[in-house]
Amino acid sequence: MIRQLRPALVALALLTLATGIVYPLGMTAVAQLAMPGRADGSIVTVDGRPAGSALLAQPFDGPTWFHPRPSAAGSPGAAYDAAASGGSNLGPTNPELLATIAERAGAYRRDNGLADGTEVPIDAVTASGSGLDPDISPANARLQAPRVAAGRGLPLDPVLAAIDAATRGRTAGVLGQPRVNVVELNAGLAALGA
Repeated sequence: MIRQLRPALVALALLTLATGIVYPLGMTAVAQLAMPGRADGSIVTVDGRPAGSALLAQPFDGPTWFHPRPSAAGSPGAAYDAAASGGSNLGPTNPELLATIAERAGAYRRDNGLADGTEVPIDAVTASGSGLDPDISPANARLQAPRVAAGRGLPLDPVLAAIDAATRGRTAGVLGQPRVNVVELNAGLAALGA
């Protein structure tokens, strides 16, 4: 039995060393060399201090900030909880989802000073699959721009320019839709001096 146990233990030790230590350290080194910012979590800084990750939405409340998509991650009072990432799992014809969308659309119109009949972008009233998507549509950002500009005491044009600067096109020119990262956009507001 010792003859069979020894090769098994040696194989276990070598595979543990290779897959548990050498490979992870090697991949970390390659990632740090090839894309250090992304390897460290895509941290967004404001005045040299970390303000969040460009990969995760976080709540921004009040009229001076662009608001992200609603979040289904976490409990209602603790949305945007990365430990509870996930969607609502409500189907498109579910009455609860439809009522929530109608309620969110009304709140969005009120918060942004829009008329009752104004069409609201779908990403303003529905959560993403993860509940933590930091991106919104350019249309959503543009509808929020007057509120943010007024809240910060800025003219509208610099806020619209900040949106344009933060807008990313389709991935590889064909995948997805144009998007605006709310965390980066709100961090960029600090550069406007407001």
